[in-house]
Amino acid sequence: MYINGEWIITNETMNITNPATGEVVDTVHVVGKEATKEAINYSEKAFKSWSSLTGEQRGEYLQKVAEKLEEKKEIIAQTITKEMGKTINSARYEVNSSISFFKWYAEEAKRVYGDIVPPSTSNKRISVIKQAVGVVGAITPWNFPLSMAARKLGPALAVGCTVVYRPSREAPLASVELFKVFEEVGIPKGVVNLLIGSTEIVDEILQNEKVKKISFTGSTEVGKMLIRQSADNVKRVSMELGGHAPFIVFEDADIDLAVDGAIKSKFASTGQQCVCANRIYVHESIYEEFSTKMAEKVSAMVVGDGMNAHSDMGPLINEGAVVKVERQVTDAIKKGATVLVGGKRLTEQSYGDGFYYSPTVLGDVKEDMVITHEETFGPVAPIIKFSTEEEVIEKANNTPYGLASYFYTNDLSRSYRVSESLEYGMVGINDPAPFATQIPFGGVKESGQGREGGRYGLEDYLEMKMISTAISN
Repeated sequence: MYINGEWIITNETMNITNPATGEVVDTVHVVGKEATKEAINYSEKAFKSWSSLTGEQRGEYLQKVAEKLEEKKEIIAQTITKEMGKTINSARYEVNSSISFFKWYAEEAKRVYGDIVPPSTSNKRISVIKQAVGVVGAITPWNFPLSMAARKLGPALAVGCTVVYRPSREAPLASVELFKVFEEVGIPKGVVNLLIGSTEIVDEILQNEKVKKISFTGSTEVGKMLIRQSADNVKRVSMELGGHAPFIVFEDADIDLAVDGAIKSKFASTGQQCVCANRIYVHESIYEEFSTKMAEKVSAMVVGDGMNAHSDMGPLINEGAVVKVERQVTDAIKKGATVLVGGKRLTEQSYGDGFYYSPTVLGDVKEDMVITHEETFGPVAPIIKFSTEEEVIEKANNTPYGLASYFYTNDLSRSYRVSESLEYGMVGINDPAPFATQIPFGGVKESGQGREGGRYGLEDYLEMKMISTAISN
């Protein structure tokens, strides 16, 4: 742990295991409620001086963070791969993405604008300013152990907030590397605090009135619980929760482009992304051609240890993740789905030491199958046949989730109709990865509230204050 500018050693430790090999990667020290309370107190104390700096001064710190991450990006990428299993190429992309967030918010720190509001009477002057909300409790999952931190800490620090950060217990090592960088660039004591451990940390963050805002990325179930618990202190909350993304291929689409897009969306990070395609809807007139081509390409994917640069896909995070995928595939097969490729756990030879599942394509999928309404978080692509635009929009929207959605078409009018009809926070048209530093990332319905990224990412860390001054005429 890193509290008030000091690395903390405790008697309780936890092993971090490589899901590809079963080997212990490293051992970290863990803390509980008392250390969390201490970190929050230090964070509150640091808030006054940190928020009093100019945006340009805070931005200079963030720029130094980006530069130092650039120097260390290969070792951090390897750390990500070893602790959570994604391929080394995906991990390198994540580190570059994280660097871009710190660079972006280094610039945005000096662009927190207010307004001058025309008064109703001649003897008043009205202004609106924005100020940092205060101490932020940031909580992230394991699937993007560095970039999730960057998306929260970048904007929070830019506007003047201080942060108590709790990464996932599954993959905290990239966060440790990030906080080493914070120390090296001289971020003032108490401004950033790292806590690794049990839910005691989260409980204290939620209950402590000194924490003014919660920023959480994770499952919808946990997000709902955190919203309920944060209500006692009426904390500000932003939530990036689960998804069940539809991927629609219309009859006028470029089929080869759509197949490549579906594979990129579905199998990135072994399908362990909240924005992964979860339901692939294909028009009945091109269903056979699309299914055949997708199965052929997926069958050629190389599965292995993410440290092998030739691996297209790595392991799942743990045994529970494999069991969930197996349960969904078994249910689909019992209800009439056809396994076009894959459909089994990989246990032979080197696979036996890790948590591997074959990249899988299911055909003849129907709406009553569990996989069509429960987030998979694994490498299974269910293909569903549809007939009309109206029908597929209704099916795509028939979910409590509303994070990412995708569709392929060459019809300009359809691109507007469908994108405006889909009940999702993000839509990719012929684009399987419509994500960038400068865009607002987030969902609607039970996929969350608030946005991360771009200038929009600042707003959740700011309070609006109106100032009215009566003057002499």
